[in-house]
Amino acid sequence: MTNFHNMPAVLLLQDGTVFKGVAIGKIGTTLGEICFNTGATGYQEVFTDPSYYGQIMVATHPHIGTYGIKEDESQSERIQIKGLVCKDFSEGYSRHIAQLSTQEFFESENLIGISGIDTRSLVRHIRDKGAMNAIISSENLNIDELKSQLEDFSENQDFEYASKVTTSKVYYYGDEDASTRVAVLDLGVKRNILKNLDDRQVYMKVFPAKTTYEEMKKWGADGYLISNGPGDPSTLDYAVETVKEILADDKPLFGICLGHQVLALANGVKTEKMLNGHRGCNQPVKNLLTNKSEITSQNHGFTVSREQVESNPNLEITHINLNDGTVEGIRVKDKNAFSVQYHPEAGPGPHDSKYLFDQFIAMIKG
Repeated sequence: MTNFHNMPAVLLLQDGTVFKGVAIGKIGTTLGEICFNTGATGYQEVFTDPSYYGQIMVATHPHIGTYGIKEDESQSERIQIKGLVCKDFSEGYSRHIAQLSTQEFFESENLIGISGIDTRSLVRHIRDKGAMNAIISSENLNIDELKSQLEDFSENQDFEYASKVTTSKVYYYGDEDASTRVAVLDLGVKRNILKNLDDRQVYMKVFPAKTTYEEMKKWGADGYLISNGPGDPSTLDYAVETVKEILADDKPLFGICLGHQVLALANGVKTEKMLNGHRGCNQPVKNLLTNKSEITSQNHGFTVSREQVESNPNLEITHINLNDGTVEGIRVKDKNAFSVQYHPEAGPGPHDSKYLFDQFIAMIKG
């Protein structure tokens, strides 16, 4: 295992801002869009969330790695973030049921990171300046050379990420004898979403992102789930077309996160890039149908246009974010379809929103 304590590393932002620290994980260089997560726990679930593909993540919580890694808490087969930035990184861990240290996990997954920097200052900076690209390197500390690499990366960036994280082939999840069948369009699905449906006696067939509705409906599913995932929703013409056809057939549909944005696009509502996005397991959301609030887990850099949802006669806003008023949930009035912008599966995060899975099952059973 690498002794990273004395190995220098550098973080360079697209606007030229430089932070110096020490290397964590694997020695090397990595590039991505920088963002920050405000959760105090759940770092393993965050690292392995496919919605983070392509992003360098800054942890606002000062201590990362303290409770190690437990295999069944990963939300996908691998680490999805492109890099990690934190203040204090712990090589040891205290949890007796953990199976390996976070450093060992990073090395096995080839993740590059930097610690020992003032993350409060960094987060304030990117919070004010907005989303931008960044580069971390522990093998090359030459700022001019890193600037050149970052410029090349930014010029050639493609935000269509769902097809990069989706399953390569169809697979099944759950009990084959379960009473309900749900077809899942995998745009970057988290394991906990599948677990929540399995807990509700649902048998699932999970399809690659570019599967057509014609192909999906051959299985005879009772309902359709459009999953979370990474990147710019406006690049997903194939998924938007699939959702349009599901709606035309009036099949029960539940969209989560990226799936929520795709449902909006399928109804003619545009999506917008946010200054910072919502990332963390402490986002307050109000359910306008019940007048109750819930604390939610979120990870997205785009939002659907509230103005366009409000002017669309076929859509109803069901949830709003209490911090900034953005749309957190919609319902298609004349169809069996609804969606939320956040992650109700609680991986990580509070369990306040798990009722949405029950709502989906109730919709299927009519």
